[in-house]
This record gives sequence, structure tokens and C-alpha cells, in this order.
Amino acid sequence: MIKTGEPALPKSMRICLYLALPLCLSLPANASQAQSAAPVIKYDTSDNIIYPVQARHGMVATEQRLASQVGLDILKRGGNAVDASVAVGFALAVVLPNAGNIGGGGFMMIHDARSGKDVALDFREMAPSSASRDMYLDSAGKVIPRRSTFSHLAVGVPGTVAGLTQALSKYGSMTLKDLLAPAIKLAEQGFEVTPHLAGMLDASRDHLGKWPASRAIFFKGDRPLLAGEILVQKDLAKSLRLIAQQGPSAFYEGAIAQKIVAEMAAHQGIMSSADLKNYKAIEREPVKGTYRGYQVMSMPPPSSGGVHIIQMLNMLETYPVRQQGVNSAQNIHLMAEVMKLAYADRSEYLGDPDFYKVPVKALTSRAYATELVTKIDPDHATPSSQIKPGKLQAYESDQTTHYSVADKHGNVVATTYTLNLLFGSGIVAAGTGITLNNEMDDFSVKAGAPNAFGLIGGAANAVAANKRPLSSMSPTIVLKDGKPFLVTGSPGGSRIITTTLQMILNVIDHDMNVAEATLSPRIHHQWEPDQLRLEKGISIDTQNILAQKGQQIRVSRPMGRTQTIQINADGFEGFSDPRNPDGKTLGF
Repeated sequence: MIKTGEPALPKSMRICLYLALPLCLSLPANASQAQSAAPVIKYDTSDNIIYPVQARHGMVATEQRLASQVGLDILKRGGNAVDASVAVGFALAVVLPNAGNIGGGGFMMIHDARSGKDVALDFREMAPSSASRDMYLDSAGKVIPRRSTFSHLAVGVPGTVAGLTQALSKYGSMTLKDLLAPAIKLAEQGFEVTPHLAGMLDASRDHLGKWPASRAIFFKGDRPLLAGEILVQKDLAKSLRLIAQQGPSAFYEGAIAQKIVAEMAAHQGIMSSADLKNYKAIEREPVKGTYRGYQVMSMPPPSSGGVHIIQMLNMLETYPVRQQGVNSAQNIHLMAEVMKLAYADRSEYLGDPDFYKVPVKALTSRAYATELVTKIDPDHATPSSQIKPGKLQAYESDQTTHYSVADKHGNVVATTYTLNLLFGSGIVAAGTGITLNNEMDDFSVKAGAPNAFGLIGGAANAVAANKRPLSSMSPTIVLKDGKPFLVTGSPGGSRIITTTLQMILNVIDHDMNVAEATLSPRIHHQWEPDQLRLEKGISIDTQNILAQKGQQIRVSRPMGRTQTIQINADGFEGFSDPRNPDGKTLGF
């Protein structure tokens, strides 16, 4: 019998090739044990692994092991992948407060085994009805610093509660009350702050410390909580209990909504009770493509992720990627040139499809890919200044999080949701315990002006009332012969798309298991700025060859934090990216 955590052979023997990566050597020692008379959920870091976790009956991969345990418990109780995903989504709002949320929004990809249906659920935040195109500009037309990131005007109407509850009502099997119970317990009893979370809190001390309601939760005296101290969130527990009892109406029309609107009104925010009441999650058709015989499905607009993953795969399929070798100079140069072309198109053609006619079919057509690859010089980098959005025929945040779930019935769920930046706006709506997003910065606040991730946008992604901002979030499901094969996704702002792309290439082209695919050093190019970002681990000889080709190289901090499950004939293999040491994959 295969046990959870047993190494997969023979591929895992190759893992040693990647262990030189600094990011894989930074796993923390056990967190110090806090002294408290109250019951505390303990944080176990004793079983970090560097090979795929294996299981037969179900699997959960998240960025926070307490949330992974919540999802696994739901699967063991007979819940399906959607049930577990809903429970995980609410649990992450407690134990991963820098990104997990009910004050933000995101996207969920579902493969429903009963019907064979593939669903893209859009619960992205929306601009309030009083939002306007120039709301972040001064009288001279210049962008007002921090207004779209760290003020009450930065907050979009949250979608997470609507999205998770809609997924449950249509595709789940358990009650909302049962699925919220673990998150309520975690919020009420508290849990140990991990070294990683302590670092996030310290990095955010300025914009969290500015607001009394935020300080009351995340600070002890005049400093953020430290590793080993206990994070208790009583107000959040009360909000979660209201949602468990009353459903989404508690958030969008009831006591929670009233407190959010009061918070806005007290600080010149523009979100109204009508904005909350009118919010709806939307079920959309996934963006679909094929790659070397596999079917690839990802999020459609207002995510740009699915479109550009398919677009880049279409271009790459014309090349012998496997023969080039993973992260060879030739392979990296090709990927960089493909990424530039896709991100140039992103700047021009992507936006909310309810406001702008996004040419998805044209961007994802093989004919267009064939046209684009003629622009790629195998020996020389094309400067970004010479790349313009393509002529088409009749077109995010580091502090996002992704989780993947698969069950024994063939249901799989890939979910990516976010507050945008670290702890979002840093604003907790007084009396709710809910940290609010700063997703309005994902709009193009001014044509040609980069957002917090350096991404350029134009009219397609301009601010407008009731509009959803463009996103890079890319929850993705890969099918083999019509059945789920790979479930993956990542946080990482503008690097989400390229991180997800490389996971697919590593598994399909380079025959890696999911641990190897995760640990392999990543690259990223987003057209502007004209920089090829490389993680540590790419050899200096390869970097020299790339420089000779004209690539502008920048050695980057770690990129992405994937949570991936591969489904095989005899069960599941999964892996949580050690770029966040708090993550864990669990199966049974």
C-alpha cells in the first residue's frame, strides 16, 4: 500500500539535481512553542519533504498546512473536491491572512466528474458603482501615490464569499455550516504564527499599523506578532459564524455588509450597500487549448492567464522543447521571446469581457501563433521597444494564493484568490475582522502607467463603475484523454502566468514529476520592463550565452509558489512549493 509522503520512483531520484537551489534550503526550524492556557492549534514543521506526496483516495495542496488538513478532513468525511475547496478557502482566510481572504476575490476552475462539465467560476472583485476612470489622478492628470493601493478608495467589492458559496450550492454535497466550522475554530482558538507569516507581518507593519482595527489583530503592543506567538481573530470568527448561519446574505446584505459600508463612509470610501448587495459571481466558459495531445483549460477574461498560457503553448508547440533541454540557454531564450509577445498583447487586448470585446479566439488561434513565431530570432533577443501588440484578425500579486484539490470520484478544483498586495489595503473593516483588498490597483489607473507589478495597461482595463479589473491569476486543469491529469496554479502577480506555463512544460515536455517540476529554477519576462528575470540556480555559463543573445538579465528573488496535483492510474502525486515553507500537500 502506498503511504502519504512515500517517494515516487524512479523520477524522484533526480530531485537531488535541484537541491542546490537556495530556495529549497531555506525551510525553517520548528516554530517556538508559545505558552498559553487557551487551546491552541499547533503548527508542525517536522515533516518537510522534497519528493511528491502520494495517495490513492484524495489530495489537497495549499500554502498553509493547517488549511490543507482542513481540506483533507473534509475528503475523509466523504466530501467531494468542491466541498474541500470551499472549506480550504475559508480556512485560508484565517491562517494565511496576507493572501487568503473573504475580503478579496478570485477564480475557481472545476472539473465536475458527474457531468464531465468544466467550469470557470469568476468571483473577481468589482469596482464600486461610483468609480470613475480618473479617480486616482490629480488635477494635473498625474497618479496620486498610494491612493489605488493603501486607501479606502483602493478596495473593490469582495467576491470570495459569493464565489465559494455558489460553488458549494451547485457542485458541492455538504452544508456550509459544516464546511465553515474548521475556519471558525481556527479563528476563535488561535494558531501559532509561523516564521514565514511573522516575516510578512513585519514587512507590512506600516500599512497594517496605520489602522486601529488592523493593529488590534496583528500587533502586540507597538510591533507585529512574532513567530511562535498566537494569532487569535475573534471578530473574524463572529463574521464566519454569521455566514455559516445566514449564508452569503450575511456578508452582502446583513450585519457584515453594514460594517463594511460604515468603514468606507468613515474614510471617504465609495463602496455602498447597493454595491455589496448587487455583487454576483459569474460562471464562464474556460479558455481551452491543446498541447502535444493534452487538453489545457484555464481562466478566461477578466483573467489574462488562460488566454496567454494557451497563446504561449501554441507558439512553443512549434519548437522541439524537449530536445532543447530544461533551462538550457536555447530553451530560456525561446521562452523569453514567447513571453514578450504574449505580454505585449496583454497590455492592449485584455480586460473585463462585460465591458470590452476581448478577442479570445484570435489570441488563442494556432494561425496567430504561427504568425507570431516568425518574429522570433533564435540567436538574438528582440528589444521590447520593437515589440508592439499584434495585429489581430476579426484580443497580478505576490500576495495571492493558490490551492488544488482532487477526489477519488474524478472531481478536481483549482482555485486562485487574492487580496492583491501583502495584506491587501491593510485595512480591516472595524468589527468584522475582515482584511480588505486593494484590487483597484489592478486596473490601468492611467493609460501607459505601470501598476504595482510593473504591468502596463490601456483602455481595455481602464477603471469603470461595476467593472472587474484584469488579473494574471491562472488556475489551470490539464486533461489527458478527457480525464484530469494535472491541477496547478500559483500566486506571484505578473509572474503567475509564466510560472504556471513552466509547470506544464516541465511535466509534459521534460517528463518531470511534480516535485521536480516545482523545484526547477524559473524564468520570467513580461515585455516591459525589458528584463529577463532568472531565479538562482541557472548556471553562469547559460547566463553568459543569454547575455550574448542580447537578453537583459536580472537575477530575481524566488518566483511563484505552486500547489500541484498530478492524477495517475493508481492515484495522486502532489507537491507544495517550498518557496513558501508553510505549504503542505496531504493525501490519503
